[in-house]
Amino acid sequence: MDEQYDAIVLGTGLKECILSGMLSVSGQKVLHMDRNKYYGGESASITPLEDLLSKFGFDATNTPVEEFGRSRDWNVDLIPKFLMANGSLVKLLIHTGVTRYLEFKSCEGSYVYKGGKIFKVPADEKEALSSSLMGMFEKRRFRSFLLFVQDFNKEDPKTWKDIDPKTTTGLQLYEKFGLDRDTADFTGHALALYRNDEYLQESCLDLINRVKLYSESLARYGKSPYLYPLYGLGELPQGFARLSAIYGGTYMLDKQVDELVMENGKVVGVRSGDEVAKCKQVYCDPSYVTDRVNKVGQVIRCICLLNHPIPNTKDALSCQIIIPQKQVGRKFDIYVSLVSFTHQVAAKGWFVAMVSTTVETNNPEAEIKPGLDLLGPIKQKFVSVSDLYKPLDDGKENQIFISQSFDATSHFETTCSDVLDIFRRGTGEDFDFSKVKLDLNDDQ
Repeated sequence: MDEQYDAIVLGTGLKECILSGMLSVSGQKVLHMDRNKYYGGESASITPLEDLLSKFGFDATNTPVEEFGRSRDWNVDLIPKFLMANGSLVKLLIHTGVTRYLEFKSCEGSYVYKGGKIFKVPADEKEALSSSLMGMFEKRRFRSFLLFVQDFNKEDPKTWKDIDPKTTTGLQLYEKFGLDRDTADFTGHALALYRNDEYLQESCLDLINRVKLYSESLARYGKSPYLYPLYGLGELPQGFARLSAIYGGTYMLDKQVDELVMENGKVVGVRSGDEVAKCKQVYCDPSYVTDRVNKVGQVIRCICLLNHPIPNTKDALSCQIIIPQKQVGRKFDIYVSLVSFTHQVAAKGWFVAMVSTTVETNNPEAEIKPGLDLLGPIKQKFVSVSDLYKPLDDGKENQIFISQSFDATSHFETTCSDVLDIFRRGTGEDFDFSKVKLDLNDDQ
């Protein structure tokens, strides 16, 4: 361990593994350490089922695990999130070749909650016309809005249709197309995936890009814009870890991190016991530098084991449901995701649902009730409330680059923007995908 590295990465959460892969590919000498014995940190997949029970304080010996099928068939994600088929993470996976280690399955449907019921988010024109989410005239207006978004090109003002994307707000864009409040609500939250309504007062360019991403992702697979890896998300950090190893990265699991060694206000190494690894930069998750982060909120997540699909989803074996905040009188949306035995994350006939949201009161469990009420009978649930941390500074001065905690969303877009931003701050440049040249089949 007593060697000189360009960068030391602490923690094997998804963000840290993507970063170590990107840094290694960019030619840096990387040491990657984790105090845990397993990959994934907060975003790990837990198997067998007994491990999940003991992680949440249940006595596995007193729980009749037999009724849940083969316990080794369970791979339960602590933070399940879907991948947008055309989103940044999939692009990163494809460009870096990590997809060779993973298999994906598309999610069967995306739903939105309105007036106490759930409705399928229309996946194509036929579904849009038959959807009871909107009235007949509203459907036409919504269709013109979608066509505008599809044809929109930031570089070509002819496609702007008298709408200046820099000065027009999200709210004004909806008004321009005559969309009613409910349609605006489901467009902003179920398509553009905003977590609250602040975007309505901001420039509509981001809204247009997000709806475009949803449509393009949908066009790739048809049923919904989301993908999920077989055997759970724990496969993703490991895929990037392999990538890093191929490009010369060194990995050490189960390695205690005792302190960051500083000189003149800059990090110069990491100490573990009597050993010190020297480095120019450190990349890590907030748990390794608690004095350098700020608590900005909390997320509640509830993992639910079910032996049936979610009611009113046409027996979908996987789906996402978004409950827009206005529908339940909140500031932040509630997210529900469902995966099942078809993704190799549960025993045959079983399903894993997750309900999550940003905490707003001192009774977080009551806040997720609207999501839990949609699930039908729940066989077992595991509730956790996690603190959300953000770094105190951008890291440029002390060369310590810290990721943000995972938010409540059920997709990976926010995760990727954090990773690409950290890479830019740490290296001073955007990641160059063309540097990925090695054939990943040459697994040394």
